Amino acid sequence: MMTSVDTELIRVLADPLRLRIVTLLAHETLCATHLVEETGAKQTNLSNHLRVLREAGVVETEPCGRFTYYKLRPDVIAQLAGQFAELAEASRTAAENKRACP
Repeated sequence: MMTSVDTELIRVLADPLRLRIVTLLAHETLCATHLVEETGAKQTNLSNHLRVLREAGVVETEPCGRFTYYKLRPDVIAQLAGQFAELAEASRTAAENKRACP
């Protein structure tokens, strides 16, 4: 069976700032103000990256008064990790599956 990795999700996570945001959110739920402080990114730039992450389903929002908190959706990350684990498992037997040249 051919394993397929979610290429759109990889594209979303390939950006260094978005990956940094995901890493921070893996440890705690943060608002945009916290993320600006932690990353040094400008508010507008950070908001755009958070929108991309939200639209990709990687993070979800939680309103709290006048602030919006962001939290990571671990199921999405776990699904991607599972896809890579399947690829790793398939590659263990790849040496035995050598296609002959014509």
